[in-house]
Amino acid sequence: MSKQIFVTEDEADILELVRLKLETAGYSTQGFTRAQDMLDRLQLELPELIVLDLMLPDLDGLEACRRIKSNPAWEHVPIIMLTARSDIRDRVKGLEFGADDYVTKPFDTSELLARVKAVLRRSGWESSRNVLNITSDFRLDFNRYEAWIRQQKVDLTLTEFKILQLLTRRPGWVYKRGQILDHLWGNDKVVLERTVDVHIRNLREKLGDYAYMVKNIRGLGYKFSPEKPEPEDGKDQP
Repeated sequence: MSKQIFVTEDEADILELVRLKLETAGYSTQGFTRAQDMLDRLQLELPELIVLDLMLPDLDGLEACRRIKSNPAWEHVPIIMLTARSDIRDRVKGLEFGADDYVTKPFDTSELLARVKAVLRRSGWESSRNVLNITSDFRLDFNRYEAWIRQQKVDLTLTEFKILQLLTRRPGWVYKRGQILDHLWGNDKVVLERTVDVHIRNLREKLGDYAYMVKNIRGLGYKFSPEKPEPEDGKDQP
């Protein structure tokens, strides 16, 4: 399956040139001329890499980079900044915001392709162990935000996966509903704590035989535990 790359560039000819070069090399691409369109797409799909122009009509590329890297759901996606600015201060700021590489226009598409391959190699090597094998047939892939049961991908929403991500950080640790909300939406949350219960219920339904691992601790919150509960102990049951 080819790796997906988002290319965000407001100059149509450059956008198409970059996409053509990447697709010829075997990658899948999606093109955007506005930063917000790309950010909206991230809500639905996470690529393996983002090529991001610094000067965009709706949002500065540095700000878009900052938003991506400050979001726990997106921060692992590597970014290559693409810009006509040659000022070293812009490069430093981009790297400080979390960009993984920087290519200055005009550029040779072969050089850009080489940078893409290098960043993907580095990213893949750094995150290759970021997979949690809960059982022999139940695993979580934190690189791709995917859950797999018996070699079948579980159709989880991003919110449901992020709940699993939090709970599995410390198995057995009870997370209150407010803590889960903070993890999901931070200071931007404008939802009720009972919303967590809805997401947990949907998550457990999708986990099927492994639903018991997400346990409701009445009056407190939720925890993750791979151990099956004793039949006579109902404290951890929903």
